[in-house]
Amino acid sequence: MDLKGIYTADTHRYDDFQSLYNRCGKSGILLPKVSLGFWHNFGGNDSYERSRKITHFAFDHGINHFDLANNYGPPYGSAEETMGRLIKDDFRPYRDELFISTKAGYDMWEGPYGNWGSRKYLTASLDQSLKRMNLDYVDLFYSHRYDQDTSLEETLQAMVDIVKQGKALYLGLSRWPLEALKFADNYLRERDVPLLIYQGRLNLLDRSPQEEGILDYCAEHGIGFISFSPLAQGLLTDRYLNGIPSDSRMAKEHFLKSKDLTPELLEKLKAWNDQAGKRNETLAEMALSWILNQKGVTSVLVGASSTEQLEKNMKCVHAEPFSSEI
Repeated sequence: MDLKGIYTADTHRYDDFQSLYNRCGKSGILLPKVSLGFWHNFGGNDSYERSRKITHFAFDHGINHFDLANNYGPPYGSAEETMGRLIKDDFRPYRDELFISTKAGYDMWEGPYGNWGSRKYLTASLDQSLKRMNLDYVDLFYSHRYDQDTSLEETLQAMVDIVKQGKALYLGLSRWPLEALKFADNYLRERDVPLLIYQGRLNLLDRSPQEEGILDYCAEHGIGFISFSPLAQGLLTDRYLNGIPSDSRMAKEHFLKSKDLTPELLEKLKAWNDQAGKRNETLAEMALSWILNQKGVTSVLVGASSTEQLEKNMKCVHAEPFSSEI
């Protein structure tokens, strides 16, 4: 569509419904196997028109889950402001089709109440998030990380109250250790606000949710699981197989460091790339489809700097099953 005109969603966006969605645990919620994350591509320093184009493309192809957090940007809060503009400009008529999540738990503002898991911080943060996003409620609200200094009861009861106040429909946890997850699961069930989903880092290079028993626990107790950083911030693509491009994240020494690309890792990446080729897939497609093949996984969160990149990543939902472990 002409980005200056009125957005009308593609009428065929749910034609491939059966292959695009997974049930989230034992809930009534279905989530797309590939969800769109707003971390570091939808902030105030990024082109709004590009953000519109990507989100239009996503929704037109059945991706209705947009994942945010209070401090996504940069700068902090700006990804939610972008979401607010998108709601106002394009998605208000489709609000009931969208599944929007946000989080609080990392540093957001100065002082003792702008971080971690206190009732004061979580409540104030979500109020700010709703204002930035032009929303009355979010579909899913996460505790973004475990806070060992605040009682779990305080954090969890604040989240229960948020649901009962109508500010969120469902609750999720991210980066909580297994024992705290178990406590939270029981606490929330007892208060009739069951935990919907757990968000954790799971990819070919980091299998800690499996190794720590988190993925098994979620699968056994009807809790969904969504993977963030499924491509290890670009390592699990063909981008670094032949050196470090000058315009890459690794060249900027930001989240990825050049020292991390060891000869041993490069050898492993090249072997996986060869294996992907035998499957008629790119390394990225295979890495994403591997995650979706793991027991208990509901969805993978991908970022996108272009519609072309998103389209390539979406191919993973049609990948062949794995005949052996990678």
